[in-house]
Amino acid sequence: MSHTIVLVHGAFAESASWDRVIERLTADGHRVVAAANPLRGLASDAAAVSDVVRSIEGPVVLVAHSYGGAVMSNVDADAGEIAALVYVNAFAPEPGEHCFQLAGMFPGSQLGPDTARPVPLRDGKTDLYVASERFNEIFCQDVPAHEAALMAVTQRPATQEALTEPSGASSLWRDVPSWFVIGEGDRIIPPELQHFMARRAHSQRTVTVDEASHAMPVSRPDVVAQVILEASQVPVAA
Repeated sequence: MSHTIVLVHGAFAESASWDRVIERLTADGHRVVAAANPLRGLASDAAAVSDVVRSIEGPVVLVAHSYGGAVMSNVDADAGEIAALVYVNAFAPEPGEHCFQLAGMFPGSQLGPDTARPVPLRDGKTDLYVASERFNEIFCQDVPAHEAALMAVTQRPATQEALTEPSGASSLWRDVPSWFVIGEGDRIIPPELQHFMARRAHSQRTVTVDEASHAMPVSRPDVVAQVILEASQVPVAA
């Protein structure tokens, strides 16, 4: 049975951000599910993705971008036959770490008070958006301006609370082999941090892309799909 590939988008994006990657994966004959990441809270988001995985028969390759990597790392290990993890410009936290904390470990992130737009919610939480006038510059500088403008308008916010919620008691990458794709031009998650997390996770292979922005599923779908296809060749552990 071939692997089903489950794609988990991150903050400031949505499932359609995987469209170009999906085209390449389905052309290779794979079943693909682009999970709707709620972006409301780390534990609840991971539970939602775990439920998607539970609905799938056969082996699964989990792929995540950005904050989605923290969500993927918290997916229930027994949710399904999870064969491999692919982190695409993504967080891979240890228990107790959160995304904002990790992003501050190394210099380079340009997401901050001057580039984030907060929207207070009636439940006391705060939604965060990337300021539209800075979106192309810091999120997807290798994407044409007209396309970046559409991405800025259709971005989905994550709550500040999700981005500061500590990761759970176990990290899926400790038990499942992982691959990392790192854009060396990422201005959201410092590339140095991504290399640190890849080494810590004992990445099977780490692929770097010179000058690639944070939005690699959009700007560099070929290399992203290639790594996913490589990971999909791994059998499920007995």
